[in-house]
Amino acid sequence: MRNKTCVAIDGPAGAGKSTVAKLVARQLGLLYIDTGAMYRAVTLKALREGLDLTDHEQLTALARRTKIELVPGAKQLVLLDGEDVTEEIRSPEVSRHVSLVAKVPGVRAILVEQQRRMASETGVVMDGRDIGTVVLPQADIKIFLTASAEERANRRAKELANKGYTIDIAKLIKEIEERDYIDSHREVSPLVAAADATIIDSSNLSIDEVVEEIVKLIGNP
Repeated sequence: MRNKTCVAIDGPAGAGKSTVAKLVARQLGLLYIDTGAMYRAVTLKALREGLDLTDHEQLTALARRTKIELVPGAKQLVLLDGEDVTEEIRSPEVSRHVSLVAKVPGVRAILVEQQRRMASETGVVMDGRDIGTVVLPQADIKIFLTASAEERANRRAKELANKGYTIDIAKLIKEIEERDYIDSHREVSPLVAAADATIIDSSNLSIDEVVEEIVKLIGNP
């Protein structure tokens, strides 16, 4: 029998959702779906085309004519109109602007439809901002993974330093706090823990400890 368990992991930027979700999916033999990568891909395309990121009509039209593919493997690949943009969508430039694109109702409607379709035929671990509340409200297990802004900034700085970027921690903390505000105050699908979600603060936990806690919850829902 195919494992049809559906796991939703939500939380703010830099909480470790993607890393944790990948490991949980691998342990349980489920499909991992990185919804944040989809919004980043649309953002990258909008930046490349020089679009006004406050123009909702342009951004919605862009999302409608954009093909995003998530290719499973040891490292999930993100294809934007057939081009591998796995690394480019993680650039500081995309990170600074993705919340502006993600709050556009038309963009969200298009991507949510795609995400639900991906999850309709198999078990999944899906991470994002509104998975347990909007995308997959019927999920078997809902997790809200968070951490302090300072801890998230330090993690992000290390990640970017490994890629050759020079990071101002104070500026990064400010950007993360601003992104949290935008994500949690947008009109459509704001960042909020589902009423039935288990909240995990990862500030003082290792990745393995978070994964272990989630796997235990799935085994004892």
